[in-house]
Amino acid sequence: MSERFDELVQLMAKLRAPDGCPWDRKQTHESLKPYLLEEAYEVLDTIDRQDTGKLSEELGDLLLQILFHAQIGAEAGTFTIEEVMHQLAEKLMRRHPHVFGKTEGEDPLNADQVYFKWEQIKRAERKRTGGAESVLDGVPQTLPALLRAFQIQARASRVGFDWPHTREGTDQVMSKIEEEVREVRQATASSTSGTQRCIEAEFGDLLFALVNLARFLKVNAEDALRGATNRFTKRFQQMEAEAARSGRTLDSMSLAELDALWENAKQQEGLKTEV
Repeated sequence: MSERFDELVQLMAKLRAPDGCPWDRKQTHESLKPYLLEEAYEVLDTIDRQDTGKLSEELGDLLLQILFHAQIGAEAGTFTIEEVMHQLAEKLMRRHPHVFGKTEGEDPLNADQVYFKWEQIKRAERKRTGGAESVLDGVPQTLPALLRAFQIQARASRVGFDWPHTREGTDQVMSKIEEEVREVRQATASSTSGTQRCIEAEFGDLLFALVNLARFLKVNAEDALRGATNRFTKRFQQMEAEAARSGRTLDSMSLAELDALWENAKQQEGLKTEV
């Protein structure tokens, strides 16, 4: 395995060499950002489709991006792939003292206790390096909006700023959603200046409250919305195919006909799921 990894590092260096690939040679950390994001999402897509055969290939493409950035760092003298791996190994051991620093006879921790200790260790690391001590630090602003909202809420929850995670607490979260819906209605009914900004703000509050409900229901809001979008896409494309079989297009149909096609697509999807 080490030999194969070394081979990959050497291949990446060759691609960046003066006699290497012109496209690879001109890339920078900045120019590679969209490719890093794209490869990460392609990994997520294969996981969602449960395509384990394709997953190893997509993980390889993601690894390529890491090697690419490491090679650029090595050329600039800022860091190497060896430093990346060394820092990762140290971090894994430092943040898992219950595994790598466990003493004989010590009681095992459950998952919640491990997570709590993990956050304590991260907070101590930030303090040692002079970083800010806000519990919200470390959540990247570049995360997808739903995922970032989820992480921010989870961080705030750790210091007790949360409803109780009970049935009563879930009901309170749902009541908050109903409140936000009312405020969106009020904003859309207004005719004052700045209405659109107000609608956007109230709609944002509604989305934030929905993400909070997902957290209480132990649902990943990002995954849930991606799944809903995928289902809509599949059903809509089935509607297009059904219309084409009858020699028509969707835009030539009435709303009642479109609704009938939609319901049929949903029914067919349900039958396939049962099989």
